[in-house]
Amino acid sequence: MDLDDLRRSRLGDVLCAFALAVVMAAAWAWRDWAALSALRLPDTDDVMRLQQIRDWLGGQGFADVAQHRLGAPPGLLMHWSRLPDLVPGTLIRALTPLIGTHSAELVAVIVWPTLLFAAALVLTARIARVLGGAPVARTAIVVAAVAFPATTIFLPGRIDHHGLQIVLLLIVVRSLVSRPAMEPGLAAGLAAAASLVIGLETAPLIVAAGGAMTLEWLRARSGADDRMMGFGIGVGAGLLAASIVFRTNGWNYAGCDGFTMIAWRAGVIAAFAPMGMALAARDIARPLTRAVLGGIIAAVIGVGMVLVAPQCVAPYGMVDPLLVRLWLVKVGEAQSLFAAPAATAIGYAGVMLAGILASAWRLLSTRDGRWGGLLIVQVAALLLTLAQVRGAYAGAILAAPSLAAVIAAARARGSVWLASAWIASAGMLYPLAAHAMVLETAGPAAPASRPLGSCTDPAALAGLAQLPPGRLLAPLDLGAYAIGATRLSVVGAPYHRNNAGNLAVYHAFLGTPARAATILRQWDVRYVALCSDTFADAPAGSLAAVLRDRPAPHWLRPIASSDPALSLFIVEPGLFPEPPAR
Repeated sequence: MDLDDLRRSRLGDVLCAFALAVVMAAAWAWRDWAALSALRLPDTDDVMRLQQIRDWLGGQGFADVAQHRLGAPPGLLMHWSRLPDLVPGTLIRALTPLIGTHSAELVAVIVWPTLLFAAALVLTARIARVLGGAPVARTAIVVAAVAFPATTIFLPGRIDHHGLQIVLLLIVVRSLVSRPAMEPGLAAGLAAAASLVIGLETAPLIVAAGGAMTLEWLRARSGADDRMMGFGIGVGAGLLAASIVFRTNGWNYAGCDGFTMIAWRAGVIAAFAPMGMALAARDIARPLTRAVLGGIIAAVIGVGMVLVAPQCVAPYGMVDPLLVRLWLVKVGEAQSLFAAPAATAIGYAGVMLAGILASAWRLLSTRDGRWGGLLIVQVAALLLTLAQVRGAYAGAILAAPSLAAVIAAARARGSVWLASAWIASAGMLYPLAAHAMVLETAGPAAPASRPLGSCTDPAALAGLAQLPPGRLLAPLDLGAYAIGATRLSVVGAPYHRNNAGNLAVYHAFLGTPARAATILRQWDVRYVALCSDTFADAPAGSLAAVLRDRPAPHWLRPIASSDPALSLFIVEPGLFPEPPAR
């Protein structure tokens, strides 16, 4: 294939990826239009991200990422970065004078995930083209487009940072499978630095990609030293620039749960490892000597990171143990794969495991070390998924190149093989099959009661939005949606730094009404809301149980709600019971 044909073929990949992304996004938006048009976004982080952008565009400082209506005054210092806010914020700012604020926000929350989805498909095609040629690239686009659960983070409304981090990880992997040189290493390092600025979720996968580069370096492959040097420079320079541009007012926070000074120090120290290896072994070809040098450098860097940033060993170590037990271990994407229900575990891990087997087969059959590099990152994603199922987002989309290669090989073996390969590669089939198997095993279901809906539905949130400003005590997920949909302040929301507020929510709802009254007085709470699907296991005599069984304590006056799933009360502080004498 000459250069012009290659360019046309690559352009075809881009057009196919964007066309597929737009069609699927349009279908998803049409399906979810009732919620999407009301800006009831799919996840609490999405609606909180939108509110963070609104606050920024409304005059809150670029470096001020605190949510001032969450937790105790003056608000909660969030662990987030401004980097994911830039594109959707720019879209909203540019479109608001033309179509109004609501429409501008609606366009932004649809367009931004679609662009990220298209970028992810393009990068997947580029990786597949490098590894398997043109026939594999177009197939990989289709496989990636249905790679559940990765597809769920590109749905319209998913403006949180996960989609952007997946795109940055794919840039790292694209550089990993390229010819070793300074430029791909630099690109991978800059992408890795940007991902670390956004959040630390993909840090283990970035380390795995660095490990794959190190294996090439151990073999003294031509250009491997330059790539290692470029990777280290990219990470270090990217983090240095980010410490100037994206330093937030939480820079000195004593934790390693976001882009803080502590996390930055750890990242900068880590960047010296590939640079040190590249310099130390520049004129050494023996793999054993390189391995000894690399081990020494890695050990020194590792010890330095632990000494300088010990908080990074346990990023969530500052969460109160009670909140860990009652809330954090139940957060869906933070659960271990072993703790997830069987149907969820199969749905999340299915296509990822198929992709690992496919990459291993390609490595054994081709002896091409680039498949080995991809396989290392895939296995790291699997290990991460065993600890937290969010690792499956990366594992699913990274499966696409090798599964596309399996499909290409199956074409030569007949229609049965081809159909089987497509079925094994269709990520969306795994959760469907898993749920069907679970239902078959469980037998006929009991007759379902009439559904009450959700207290975060648009109708319920619209009712909350009619309330005058005040502080709301509500289950954590509703707290996040209330911040985005109303003028209310909230005591708790699903963010791990909000220890005091989240503890107050659990102590109030799970404690006696008398204890709840004390908490409401301390937090100056004006409204209390309870969702029908929360605190179902609250002990008898607790505030949650009393509110569910009625009547409510006399100091809580019911407010009519437009949604039966939401019970809403206004606090009458003059009727509070007298606090116990000290």
